[in-house]
Amino acid sequence: MTNPLMQAWDTPFGLPPFDRIEDAQFAPAIEAGMAEGLAQVEAVANTPADPTFANTIEGLMQTGADLDRVLGVFYNLAGADSTPEREALMREFSPKLAAHSAAIYSNTDLFARIEAVWQARAELDLTPEQHRVLMLTHRGFVRAGAGLSGDAAARMKEIKGRLAVLGTQFAQNLLADEREWQRALSEDDLGGLPRFVVDALRAAGRERGADGPVLTLSRSVIVPFLQFCPDRSLREEAWRAWVSRGETGGETDNRAIAAEILALRHERAQLLGYADFASYKLETEMAKTPDAVRALLMEVWEPAKARAEADVAELALRMQADGVNGALKPWDWRYYSEARRREEFALNEAELKPYLQLNRMIEAAFDCAHRLFGLDFKRLDVPLYHKDARAWEVTREGEHVAVFIGDYFARASKRSGAWCSAMRSQRKFPDVQGPIVVNVCNFAKGDPALLSYDDARTLFHEFGHALHQMLSDVRYEMISGTSVARDFVELPSQLFEHWLEVPEVLQEFATHADTGAPMPAEMLDKVLAAATYDMGFQTVEYVASALVDLAFHEGTPPSDVMARQAEVLAEIGMPESIVMRHASPHFAHVFTGDGYSSGYYSYMWSEVMDADAFEAFLEAGGAFDPVMAQKLESFILSAGGSEEADVLYRKFRGRMPGVAALLKGRGLAA
Repeated sequence: MTNPLMQAWDTPFGLPPFDRIEDAQFAPAIEAGMAEGLAQVEAVANTPADPTFANTIEGLMQTGADLDRVLGVFYNLAGADSTPEREALMREFSPKLAAHSAAIYSNTDLFARIEAVWQARAELDLTPEQHRVLMLTHRGFVRAGAGLSGDAAARMKEIKGRLAVLGTQFAQNLLADEREWQRALSEDDLGGLPRFVVDALRAAGRERGADGPVLTLSRSVIVPFLQFCPDRSLREEAWRAWVSRGETGGETDNRAIAAEILALRHERAQLLGYADFASYKLETEMAKTPDAVRALLMEVWEPAKARAEADVAELALRMQADGVNGALKPWDWRYYSEARRREEFALNEAELKPYLQLNRMIEAAFDCAHRLFGLDFKRLDVPLYHKDARAWEVTREGEHVAVFIGDYFARASKRSGAWCSAMRSQRKFPDVQGPIVVNVCNFAKGDPALLSYDDARTLFHEFGHALHQMLSDVRYEMISGTSVARDFVELPSQLFEHWLEVPEVLQEFATHADTGAPMPAEMLDKVLAAATYDMGFQTVEYVASALVDLAFHEGTPPSDVMARQAEVLAEIGMPESIVMRHASPHFAHVFTGDGYSSGYYSYMWSEVMDADAFEAFLEAGGAFDPVMAQKLESFILSAGGSEEADVLYRKFRGRMPGVAALLKGRGLAA
């Protein structure tokens, strides 16, 4: 049978032919793509003509296209719909792909040509975008170790290969723990749970092939269970399983893996002349230094901790009224916080969820994109990689913009969390390509599927990333869409969350699943009033994780990650009834790759900007102000990484923001 991964795709919009792709086809396609890519790189490196931007930088951009296309499909499948075969392929090819990348970055002839173009940049007639691409290419090679030689170069290659293996192993261990733990529930265990939680537990049972309801470690199942389960011992059992992912002591234990990753990152940074990995990593981000990151986090930590500690006292009183003596435990927080929210705001999650139908929230996100940017969405009938995924063509004034794929439901084969990826990024060189953008979430199934308010916010968040990809309008793919500083990439996503809280959006799209009636005005007012409820808890669990991540990568790496984690939490005075959002053994952001390592703070760095950016809309005339929408698209969404992040933000806002808008937005201002 002909391998479709090694052919041109004669499909609508160049979508992958998912109905013809089989797991066995990936290995030969990846091997062929690597061989072809290296041959193309060698051709650029050995070009007889003198180095120019066109024959060297643009020449390099045209290498490896077939490999990139295959990997775009493979990595999406490996994360969203894993199988034993795909996991085996990840283990096999992660070191091979690391070696492939190292071979490119260690090609001395190629780097000599890049260096020559870089040194001659002042005499070249380059556009601003070309200047940017040249700088990023040169910097990327230097930071990858292209200037190293001898033993140092060989060691760098070894480190990269080993890190690729460890990152894959960490991710697969975590997925295995999440997939394998389940707790069968009796009908008695369902007492006191609202219907939507019971429906999710029954759906999880069906998905696992069980006869009855099953509790799993999917966030969309376990968080509402912890919110509503009145059985304290059952809550504790579930909570301990959830926070113990990657720390079970068996083959899937991630603690030693995390320690080795930290040691290798530190060695890598020192080979390049940096004091530690945090200094290396942050050099190219907006924050620039570990001190700047810590200053922001601690400015938020103190008011958040004060709020959380006040909440501890309040929740403990409620627990004691239930006849439970002793300290409030982490498995108690969500249960009593939900009870307090129901009382203080007369807002019941079980009553709210029927108004937050998944399909209506998708429509709401699409409508906001239309009102802000003129985008239209038409459902596509095309083969996709899973029956739960769906696709839309995105157009503007009748012109094709992108293909958007949404994959919203939790399943055992999908890694936890939510993310946005591009199977194909926007570019205009060497040919014009419209992006294929994917949003992956882990919502509980239902008929209809109902979301919590946090779920709805997640949907808007990931769609904000998708808009960054879809509205990208640059020439070169390497600066397209979300190819920006890590502490800037969350700005569009977190900013778009604000539109969920625009009253007219909820009035139109928050309609009851049974009656179709719009959310009552009284409930809408309560939803908006409760928007910052429990923000002390949410901020503490996040900031603690970010501070631990930073400490891991500063100075000498710890040999015992759990001991270092405990030290950091003790230093900042972590409340005993709250735990880190991501404990080290399941901190996928930090240990499955370098993306958020020393960079988990970036959500909050971006939030400083997103709070300020939405204020700009309100100051200008409202959430859908057309002038601000145009500025947002022109200076942020369409610009990708074509300029430094602070330059782009100043063009949009006229200045850089302070932390005041963030504290106000989180309800933590004094």
